[in-house]
Amino acid sequence: MSHREELASFLRSRRARISPEDAGLPRGHRRRLSGLRREEVALLAGVSSTWYTYLEQGRRRGVNPSRQVLDSLARVLRLDEDETRHLHRLADQAAADTRIDADVPPAELARQLVRLSEPIPYPVYAADIHCDLIAWNAATTSYYAKFAQLPHDQQNMMLWLISSREAKARLPDWEGDVQDVVARWRRVSTSIADRDRLHAQVAEYKKVSPQFAAWWDSHDVREHHTRKRRFNHPELGTVTLRLIVVDSAEMAPGSFVVYHAPVIT
Repeated sequence: MSHREELASFLRSRRARISPEDAGLPRGHRRRLSGLRREEVALLAGVSSTWYTYLEQGRRRGVNPSRQVLDSLARVLRLDEDETRHLHRLADQAAADTRIDADVPPAELARQLVRLSEPIPYPVYAADIHCDLIAWNAATTSYYAKFAQLPHDQQNMMLWLISSREAKARLPDWEGDVQDVVARWRRVSTSIADRDRLHAQVAEYKKVSPQFAAWWDSHDVREHHTRKRRFNHPELGTVTLRLIVVDSAEMAPGSFVVYHAPVIT
């Protein structure tokens, strides 16, 4: 999808979640949709019904929402903070129609951070915007998998999570963990320059996992908040660690480092 198409799809998916009762409107007897109609969203947000229809259709000319209008739409659609930031990001990218340069230098800063973390007894790994693994420390292999033994084109965290039996064995809360990762990737995917590869990845992963397909199509988005993750460690038993995601403007666009820290009780 283009950024405008992504914005349109996101708005439609959020509109479908809000019932007329939630918005303080009567349902009526002839309503076929469970969610709000476009004209109802426009009315509640204080914008033209035609203009909002054009926005949901991904039209380019004359459809550049201001921050105030976006905040009004976020209020009507009951977006949380992550979803609201995602809405603004999509709108900004759609207006500028810019792409991050695909020919970025290697993520040396991310690799260096992982190398410095080698003595740490907890997982530290780096990945790029496509979820390809850039580097990992020794502890990552004991908590997750021996990624070096996988073919190079399969050294991808998303692919491993949705396709590997080992992932389900290592992560007792596999469904919630993967759903969270999909929502995070959904958010950063709007910045991917190589749209052809993104489309190919999503199509492949949907074939691999119907659950991934449902989660991706839900358009749920999430920022890189810290969260807890439980592991079935082969030697230590059940271990709960806190995930801390670090990125930087100096890294290759979209790349990040994931640290795991013991939970302080």
